[in-house]
Amino acid sequence: MNKAQLVEAIADKVGGRQQAADAVDAVLDAIVRAVVAGDRVSVTGFGSFEKVDRPARYARNPQTGERVRVKKTSVPRFRAGQGFKDLVSGSKKLPRGGEVAVKKAPKGSLSGGASATVKKAAAKKTAAKKTTARKTTSAAAKKTTAAAKKAT
Repeated sequence: MNKAQLVEAIADKVGGRQQAADAVDAVLDAIVRAVVAGDRVSVTGFGSFEKVDRPARYARNPQTGERVRVKKTSVPRFRAGQGFKDLVSGSKKLPRGGEVAVKKAPKGSLSGGASATVKKAAAKKTAAKKTTARKTTSAAAKKTTAAAKKAT
């Protein structure tokens, strides 16, 4: 299934082809932007998208057998959720046409975006305070050592 087929599949549920195309574009854009920023996007019952860093390494050129250096890079990763895995493996049956295959998110979990942003900001402030505290402590230690040398 490609993007156009996906739009057609959801057009009747959303209220038209143009609304479906806009919805698909908006969802994909939001996922891509969040993953590029380093955030993890989790869709309950479906899966999660995240950015993964690959370290620099050596590989072999398959034609010549020559050893080649490969730079470090970041790649997107998708991990299927348990509900999706169960449906694909056949351990659970896919619901009939009118029902939704992916379960809805638990109540109150959709407000996680704002709290995640607040948590990140708090973590940055804490890191900044620790760095400042280290600098202040090391400066105080240098002053005390200098004063002790002058006294002797």
